[in-house]
Amino acid sequence: MKHLKDETLSIRTSAEIKQLLRQAAAREHRSAASMIEVLILGYAQQHNLQPDQTDRTTTQRKA
Repeated sequence: MKHLKDETLSIRTSAEIKQLLRQAAAREHRSAASMIEVLILGYAQQHNLQPDQTDRTTTQRKA
């Protein structure tokens, strides 16, 4: 499933978490960003989470 990638996410984390993310991504032949998406989507599926179906234009930044 393709997703429009129009949002930026920035996080602060420990060196250990960053290293684990890189190891997981390398094992799956993915980028770190792609690995984060896979992990989040897997969690969402496991816990029956769905994104809100509200109008996204109200939450987007104004240009």
